[in-house]
Amino acid sequence: MEIDISDADLAFEEEVLRNPYKLKGWLLYLDHKNTTPQALTIIYERALKSLPGSYKLWRNYLLHRTSLMKSKNPIYFQRDFDKTLVCFERALLLLHKMPQIWLMYIEFIKKQPDVTKVRRVCDRALRSLAVTQHEQVWRVYVKFAEKVGGKVAKRVYERVMQVWPERAKDFIEYCEQQEEWGWAARQLVQELNSSNPEQQQSMWMQLANILQRHAGELSDEPWDVEQVIRDGIRRFAGEKQAGALWTALAQWHIARGEIEQAQSVFEEAITQVRMVRDFAVVFDAYGEFLESVVTMEMERDIKEAISDTVENNMRTELRLVQLERLMDRRGLLANDVQLRQNSNSVQTWLKRVELWKQRSLDETRSDKARQDAYEMIKGTFEKAVSVVDAHKATQGTMSDLWLAYAQEFSEIKEKRRVLNRAIEAPMGSVRELEEIYIKYVEAELKARNVDGALAVLAQATRPPTSSGPGAHAAFRVNFNDEKVAASKRIFKSQRLWSLLVDLNELQGAIAGVKSTYERMIELRIATPQTIVNYGAFLEEQGYFEDSFRAYEQGIAAFGYPVAVEIWNVYLRKFVDRYGGSHIERARDLFEQALDKCPPKYARPIYVAYGMLEETYGRTRRALAVYERATKGVGPKERLLMYRFYAAKTASLVGLAQTRQVYERGVEELGDKEALQLALEFAQVERQLGEIDRSRALFAYAAQMADPQVSPQLWDRWHSFEVVHGNEDTFKEMLRIKRSVQAKFSTDAQLIAAAAATASASAVNSGKAEMETEQIATANPDELAIDDDDL
Repeated sequence: MEIDISDADLAFEEEVLRNPYKLKGWLLYLDHKNTTPQALTIIYERALKSLPGSYKLWRNYLLHRTSLMKSKNPIYFQRDFDKTLVCFERALLLLHKMPQIWLMYIEFIKKQPDVTKVRRVCDRALRSLAVTQHEQVWRVYVKFAEKVGGKVAKRVYERVMQVWPERAKDFIEYCEQQEEWGWAARQLVQELNSSNPEQQQSMWMQLANILQRHAGELSDEPWDVEQVIRDGIRRFAGEKQAGALWTALAQWHIARGEIEQAQSVFEEAITQVRMVRDFAVVFDAYGEFLESVVTMEMERDIKEAISDTVENNMRTELRLVQLERLMDRRGLLANDVQLRQNSNSVQTWLKRVELWKQRSLDETRSDKARQDAYEMIKGTFEKAVSVVDAHKATQGTMSDLWLAYAQEFSEIKEKRRVLNRAIEAPMGSVRELEEIYIKYVEAELKARNVDGALAVLAQATRPPTSSGPGAHAAFRVNFNDEKVAASKRIFKSQRLWSLLVDLNELQGAIAGVKSTYERMIELRIATPQTIVNYGAFLEEQGYFEDSFRAYEQGIAAFGYPVAVEIWNVYLRKFVDRYGGSHIERARDLFEQALDKCPPKYARPIYVAYGMLEETYGRTRRALAVYERATKGVGPKERLLMYRFYAAKTASLVGLAQTRQVYERGVEELGDKEALQLALEFAQVERQLGEIDRSRALFAYAAQMADPQVSPQLWDRWHSFEVVHGNEDTFKEMLRIKRSVQAKFSTDAQLIAAAAATASASAVNSGKAEMETEQIATANPDELAIDDDDL
């Protein structure tokens, strides 16, 4: 084939003839001659004769040839396609390591209806190219295989997964899209044997879904389907996937027509699953299965017209009974699942008892069924108390189980049998054992057996022999020490001792009440309220001296500050009983109370002591007690006590006698309290008509009152001068105010200067020392001026 060469082509012809091995000349010529396909084809062939190994020429040439075939049918233009294939083969003789040439070849040959040719070209490409370049070929190869489908796709994916195992998911998805469920299931099984546990959960669920929905299509699989599913059930026994796997196994048997085996699988599943969600899945599937079997049996009977046969009726009735029995067991089966999850759940056990109780009371059931249900109530309780770990019990306590067990019996003998076992059983805490003893006592009282209740309490409050001889070892037991068994601590239960006291009081056993209280004090179980109750009981019975001894025992047992409250009750009771007839003994008691009493708790005792002297003693002794109180109370209460002392002095011996109280208070109290007391003192002098003394008190108190901090003094003094003063006294007040204000201002400056000096010393010690000397030199002069002014 020849081409026409125009004058414009001569320059290019001369260039390629002069330099036939120069690529640039050929490329320029091709770009210039881009007119007709034939002309380009001839020039490409001439160029490739000179440069047969040029990748660029071959690539452009192949693109040119394949573009000519785009609109042509490979069947009608088979000869033209074959020529292009020959061009590809010629190019691959030298360029077989070039992946783009192979990819172009594969894309072109895919247009022809010959799967074998395409597959062989892909295989040749994989053999020719380096392994690192295979991914490009496999990408095209897999897409082609997916379009072809069938065994070709399976074989291609098998080869791909040998190189990239992670591509197994793609193959499984492809199988599901093509509804090749057997291939998908087999591949999933292989992946389950090789993949890591984190990826297996989703794969097991995927396999379960396939087996559930397409079990009939997988009935002829060569691998042991049941064994594989059971392996998954064992791996995920405690997880939510187990229910779907059990259902898949049952569906597998159903698809194979193995009805009995499927039913056995369902029965096994509902007794093995540990999650409520899995149980719901299995139970619903089981119910649907039985309903479908019953429906199938009925339809078959109608179709074959043999519904009147005895054998068929029995078979249908059996299926109906099985379905009804399954629905009837739902509550108990769900409860079984919850117990498998947590066998220490008290509420779950009690719920199970309630289910059996409902069955025993159901009148629609037979007498035998109701009796069996009643027996199961006791059996459930027995199993519960043997299974539940008292220290791990949840949603309740061990005592809740035992008490509910005892509540099931109406006869006291049966209750005693259960409660006696409960007392000996281990408990999670001493509070549980305490509750059992209390319910035991209530049961005895309900049976009108007070002696039995007392015997139970005597057993509960008896110290254990292992604690040692006598109370000397027993009182060392800590009631709240969880390291010690509850049975060895229960004897220190205040609730049980209080209940024992109440029962003794109910029977009128005074000696029993006294011995119980004494035992509580001996074992150090008594509280302050117990002491008060003991004293009140003895007082009611007329044993006043014994009640006083009870208070003294409590004071010795507790000490301060608790003893203060007992002393208050004791002293009040003693004074109410004897009044002034035993005044010396009462004084001794008050002195004992004040002897070791901390000052901050002493004020009520001093006040009561003073009231005793006021009522039954002498006024002088009462005022002496109040005077002691001003020194014996805490610092925060001294001002209050001085005010009380002054008020009592005024009421007992007159207002004029309060001067000594106020004077001593102003001297002994701090500035803040002394200022308040001085103002009250000034008011007293004003009431007595001592205006000059009142003014002098204002002047004295003014030295402690900064006008900016305590303006109330200056306001009162101002009002006082307005009423009782003159111009000179008013000016004197103003002069003192200015002097005091200057003093407090100077003190504030001194404090600020000292703070600044301390801060500066942390940065520059030399400079700080100089500033300190300057302040020390200036301050004495300022203080001297203030003193002169005053």
